[in-house]
Amino acid sequence: MYPSSFQDDMTSATPSKLPFQAEVAQLLHLVTHSLYSNKEIFLRELISNASDACDKLRFEAINDSALYEDQPELSVHVSFDEKARTLTIRDNGIGMSRQEAIDHLGTIAKSGTKDFMSRLTGDQKADAQLIGQFGVGFYSGFIVADKIVVESRRAGLPADQGVRWTSTGAGDFEVEDIARAERGTSVILHLREDAGEYLNAWKLKSVIGKYSDHISLPILMEKEEWKEGENDQPGGMVKTGEWEAVNKASALWTRPKKDITPEQYIEFYKTISHDFEAPLAWSHNRVEGSTEYTQLLFIPAKAPMDLWNRERGSGVKLYVKRVFIMDDAEALLPSYLRFVKGVIDSADLPLNVSRELLQESRDVKAIREGSTKRVLSMLEDLARQEKEGESEEDKAKFGKFYAEFGAVLKEGLGEDFGNRERLAKLLRFASSTTDTVTVSLADYKARMKEGQEAIYYITADTLAAAKNSPQLEIFRKKGIEVLLMTDRVDEWALNYMQEFDGTPMQSVAKGSVDLGSLQDEAEKKAAEEAAESFKPLLEKLKEALKDKAEDVRVTTRLVDSPACLVVKDGGMSTQLARMLKQAGQPVPEVKPVLEVNAEHPLVKKLEGSAHFDDLANILFDQALLAEGGLPADPAAYVRRVNALLA
Repeated sequence: MYPSSFQDDMTSATPSKLPFQAEVAQLLHLVTHSLYSNKEIFLRELISNASDACDKLRFEAINDSALYEDQPELSVHVSFDEKARTLTIRDNGIGMSRQEAIDHLGTIAKSGTKDFMSRLTGDQKADAQLIGQFGVGFYSGFIVADKIVVESRRAGLPADQGVRWTSTGAGDFEVEDIARAERGTSVILHLREDAGEYLNAWKLKSVIGKYSDHISLPILMEKEEWKEGENDQPGGMVKTGEWEAVNKASALWTRPKKDITPEQYIEFYKTISHDFEAPLAWSHNRVEGSTEYTQLLFIPAKAPMDLWNRERGSGVKLYVKRVFIMDDAEALLPSYLRFVKGVIDSADLPLNVSRELLQESRDVKAIREGSTKRVLSMLEDLARQEKEGESEEDKAKFGKFYAEFGAVLKEGLGEDFGNRERLAKLLRFASSTTDTVTVSLADYKARMKEGQEAIYYITADTLAAAKNSPQLEIFRKKGIEVLLMTDRVDEWALNYMQEFDGTPMQSVAKGSVDLGSLQDEAEKKAAEEAAESFKPLLEKLKEALKDKAEDVRVTTRLVDSPACLVVKDGGMSTQLARMLKQAGQPVPEVKPVLEVNAEHPLVKKLEGSAHFDDLANILFDQALLAEGGLPADPAAYVRRVNALLA
């Protein structure tokens, strides 16, 4: 992480000057240029970090109670010194060793750091949200401070192994060993000239009440009382030396719902998610029965950057009897709901529960099933509001959710058989009659043409490719709506949904097109006659394309295009094969079927042509291009086209 020349200094008692990780230096530049539109956020972030440190101590002490030393009561202290212009946030949590201070405060310890920095746009509001999502709130202290000193000692280490970390938010920081009797961490902010308002007890209590009232630990501040002036000196508030809690110090999810305001729910969400936007919806319930637990679950408004990292786990924190156990308890919700944030507090699980035990516990399975149903109910409520909402804001919520999380929700079709029907009703698509992703399967069914026997869809890489696909020509001519599916997950997900509400799902690019009663007898007869008269040419085409096409046949689906590619029913589409290949997955050889339009001038030109093989290959490659693919030999394709043009 750092050059070896620095490593030698890290064990020295003398201060060591070390450079920030490049990404942190860039981040600090943004922060110190007023990145946060709301400065007081810094206090929420630092108190949240202090609370997390106490939670981590409580968790580690389950197996080693000696870590509590002589301070079993956990708390956060907030104090200020007007003369020194310092504000201090102190906790008696897990603390840091010297190396941990270097690692945690000098780097962004996240696997997605590069992605994080690449997403910084220069838009202050957008970048502030990224910083929150990435959990680097410590650096928000530089919004109000021109210097930050962190003093810490890790629980279990001797008093002479404390550490002091100092930085002015420029390109480097200093680290030195100190003696520190108390475990835990003190963050000392040397406030800027324009941040004097945070040297005021009333202001600090106001900010704590607004953002951190739900923190389950007591947040303590020194009491003040009025003292009359003497000898013509003005009176003022003086500190008494006594400390009092300035928050309710009870976990928000343990309070009755009627006592919690929407604003308190929103601030709690922002604290646990490090998100700057309010959630779209939340659900707070106490579940009783064979398994007892409390759930407080939130649907975010924005997707995190690592949403498609299926290894990231969910955003649900697990507590047992109000004792924090772990972040991202992935066993509590299925992977396709990994965007959900919140807290689950179990009354039945053991305090020393491990991730392995979570996978096997019957109680956890009951919590998982109950929480999944609760999330789906929230989404169904949002979907109902789409049509029945009282305000435009309510009506827009499900659309916002689906734009951010619709693709990941589709993973549930293959992962959650028990809820597949509920999930299918929540899906939305664009269609050949609308570009907006607003068409539900129920909407589609309600406007199917009389005699239509299937729900037709097409998958493609982009909306434009889907909308302009040759496979849609006969459907457009007949006025039959086709769903346009352009998410990468669609091809995989649709393998697990063969029908909806009793109506089969049919890809227009798989198998033969059978429109049943929607195709009149004259059309059927003409297609049969064309296929019969075209037989000799089909045989010749099959021979010319034997290395590329599994079969060649006369089409019934094309109107204006000369040819298109389809696959047999149940076969892997060429689009899915391309996706798997791009992902480095082994892919079986996929040979599509070439369908040709016997009435098209280019196809008629084949008969008797001296360039039959070249024309046949061009027809195939153009059909491949039309669906978003590339010829296996682009140079050969160009050469053939140039030869014909010449």
